[in-house]
Amino acid sequence: MDLRMATSPASSDHPNEDFAVATPKGLVLLDGAGLSGTTSGCKHGVAWYTQRLGTAILAGIAGGGQTLQQVLGMAIAETADLHRHTCDLNDPGTPSATVVIVRFEAEKVDYLVLADSVLLLQFRSGTPEVITDNRESLIGQRYRPEMDALPNGTPGHDDARRRYVEALRAHRNRPDGFWVAAADSDAAEQAITGTRPVSSIAELALLSDGATRLVDRFALASWQDLLASLRTAGPADVISRVREAELSDSKGDRWPRGKTHDDATVLYAADLSR
Repeated sequence: MDLRMATSPASSDHPNEDFAVATPKGLVLLDGAGLSGTTSGCKHGVAWYTQRLGTAILAGIAGGGQTLQQVLGMAIAETADLHRHTCDLNDPGTPSATVVIVRFEAEKVDYLVLADSVLLLQFRSGTPEVITDNRESLIGQRYRPEMDALPNGTPGHDDARRRYVEALRAHRNRPDGFWVAAADSDAAEQAITGTRPVSSIAELALLSDGATRLVDRFALASWQDLLASLRTAGPADVISRVREAELSDSKGDRWPRGKTHDDATVLYAADLSR
């Protein structure tokens, strides 16, 4: 199997809140969510949460015998147990994460996607299948106009972004809202899951939304273009192109967005049956 990975923090003075790991048994990518200046109820922080949750998921994959929803549900519960006695896990701002899991078993590939990170599956022919959960972005459209109308890097934009995040939190892990991994293991039941024959997949990629910006926010490439870049130049090149685009529009005039830069992570796999 050809496995390649790259990750880049949004800034050098802030920890990377993404988590990614690749093993012969499976791939895991998490994109942590949190915002300084808002309450969280947790003394540990988002990077701590994604590292512990990702490690628990990896252990669950290695154990075998469970569905990926069960693996994720147990990992959420185990991670919550690590800090429920020191932190307020009922706070709507408690650390959370998107989740993408790919598990390789014999002649099949199992996958799980929770929230808005992306899994790309490129089959032997045709266009790639894009697997993601856009419920958060659909709800977020109600609250974005004020934030998107203000230049990035200004106090007004920062304040508007805090209000945007706090408004979204009222919909997090709620019926008719959107679902992420946080402290409620029931969120795992809301994940998108599926299974494909290994022989049908030519290549696949897991991407946090800081990396998918190249396609879904900046429209500087198609999903096919992105996979071609991963195949030839590799994940680091894709992230470099994202950073170039961000720097060319630092105030968000061309591409309004909550953060000028975001943590960006890509896992790429090909030759799965080799």
